[in-house]
Amino acid sequence: MTRWYSERKNEYFYKEAKRDGYRSRSAFKLKQIQKKFRILKEGNIVIDLGAAPGGWSQVAKEIVGEKGTVLGIDLSPIQPIKGITFLQGDMTKESSLKELIYLMEEKKADAVLSDMSPNISGNYSVDHARSIFLCEQALITASTFLRVGGNFLCKVFDGEELPRFIDEIKNRFVTIKKFNPPASRKSSSEIYIIAKSFKNSK
Repeated sequence: MTRWYSERKNEYFYKEAKRDGYRSRSAFKLKQIQKKFRILKEGNIVIDLGAAPGGWSQVAKEIVGEKGTVLGIDLSPIQPIKGITFLQGDMTKESSLKELIYLMEEKKADAVLSDMSPNISGNYSVDHARSIFLCEQALITASTFLRVGGNFLCKVFDGEELPRFIDEIKNRFVTIKKFNPPASRKSSSEIYIIAKSFKNSK
C-alpha cells in the first residue's frame, strides 16, 4: 500500500508539472516550501543553484515578478526561459564563483536556493558525504552573495554529518528549520533546510 501510494503521488506531481508548464515535478517542492516559509518576495534577486532543468527558477520568477531577478546555475545546459538568466557552471569551482560575481555586478541577493544533488552511487554513506559537500558549497555561495537579512534554502541527504552542517548554518542565520515537502518521495532521505535572516559571512 505504501509503495502504491508513493507511486501514485509521484505520478500526480509529474502530471501536474506537465499540466502547469513546469519543467520538473520538483517545482511543487519549492511552491510548498514558499507557502509555508515565505522565503521569496516580489522584487527579490534570487540565485538558484543546481537549476536544471529549470523548474525552481520558473517558480522563483513567478514569485519575484518582472521587477525581480532570477539567476540559475547548473553543470548541465538549460534551455532558455524568458526573464531568467542561466549560467552553465560548477559551483564547486572558483571559476564559476568568479563568473557569478561578474554577473551579479556587486548586487546582493535576497535568497540563495540549492537543489543540487550528487550523482547517486548506491552507497548511502558516500552519497550523504557528497550531498553535505554540495551543501557546504551552496553555503559558501550564500555567504558570498546574500544581503543581511536574506534567506537560504538547500536540499541535503539526511545522515550523521547533518547536525554539524546545521551548526555551520546556525552561525550565520537567525532561524533554521527542517522540512519535508509533501511533493518529496516518501522513501526519499532528502531534507530541505530553510535558513532565514542572514547575519554575516563569519
